[in-house]
Amino acid sequence: MNIAGSGLSMHQTWLDTLSYNISNVNTARATSGSAFQAQYAIAQSAAGPEGGEGVRVSGIALGDAQGRMVYQPDHPLADANGYIRMPDIDLGSQMSQLIMAQRGFQAQASVLRNAQDVYSSALSIGKQS
Repeated sequence: MNIAGSGLSMHQTWLDTLSYNISNVNTARATSGSAFQAQYAIAQSAAGPEGGEGVRVSGIALGDAQGRMVYQPDHPLADANGYIRMPDIDLGSQMSQLIMAQRGFQAQASVLRNAQDVYSSALSIGKQS
């Protein structure tokens, strides 16, 4: 149950970073500043004294601060040449990762539910005597 719980926690962090990135995919900034930086959860195995103990988030990596320059002369943040700075986020990739993170979260939740059912059944065997 600890391993499944650690998986739930990791997948929740992954889902949080993906939703943050997707919600900011169209965040424009002036060219004098840095672009919105995407967040990427870094997962790492959490080994205990007896072997595998699940997974943990070891940190959050940030995307490219340079972003990409987009020509939009009518945008209020456009510079003298008509450019704004947009994040370098691939929405298709973020959506694909979102599906993977959701499925992983669902799988970990299912493992926890099944383990709880098995433990409840085992406890009820002792009560029937």
